[in-house]
Amino acid sequence: MGIKGLTKFIADAAPNAIKEIKIESLMGRIIAIDASMSLYQFIIAIRDSEQYGNLTNESGETTSHISGLMSRSIRLMENGLKPIYVFDGAPPELKGSELEKRGEKRQKAEELLKKAKEEGNLEEIKKQSGRTVRVTRKQNEEAKKLLTLMGIPVIEAPCEAESQCAFLTKYNLAHATATEDADALVFGTKILIRNLKNMILPLLFLIIIIIIIYMILGWCQKVIQICMLLT
Repeated sequence: MGIKGLTKFIADAAPNAIKEIKIESLMGRIIAIDASMSLYQFIIAIRDSEQYGNLTNESGETTSHISGLMSRSIRLMENGLKPIYVFDGAPPELKGSELEKRGEKRQKAEELLKKAKEEGNLEEIKKQSGRTVRVTRKQNEEAKKLLTLMGIPVIEAPCEAESQCAFLTKYNLAHATATEDADALVFGTKILIRNLKNMILPLLFLIIIIIIIYMILGWCQKVIQICMLLT
């Protein structure tokens, strides 16, 4: 996911564009959050802490995404942030082959997971469990309903969430994009926040603004060309 090596490239070419901050420095700021990435993190994190299983309700349905989303949203608002959760819309046609490859990798991981469970290989179970995680449409809808009940704005992107998040920052409708996906940089987000999942440690702030990155690397088109070379 994202552009492999992009963060390292930025760190080498424009080190002043990356800094660590504390969550308090974002007080009062509107943050556009990649919802699908967040839900994925919640399911993965709880699987890791619950012996590679999910939190479930009495019907056996996964509730890890609900628990994680509520907890993180409350912590964000307690620290004075104003979250907007952006959900993926329909994937672009050009991404069809990539989605197909992901499906094949997930199927392979499920086979390896089954084998690891039969062998009692805990390390391999943990490794393959993460690779089989997928956020379903139902889980997305449940997350939207929860956020609406909490009074937190929800946006469904026309296409990919990180693109819509970048749009919001570009037109000053949000201060920053929160995602682990470096694609947001290619779409032109002004500020990319990483490590939002761990609000105890300082956040990693990737700042993409004209006076730093674009003065060094050139205008946005050149950044896109660099990303193409890294893929």
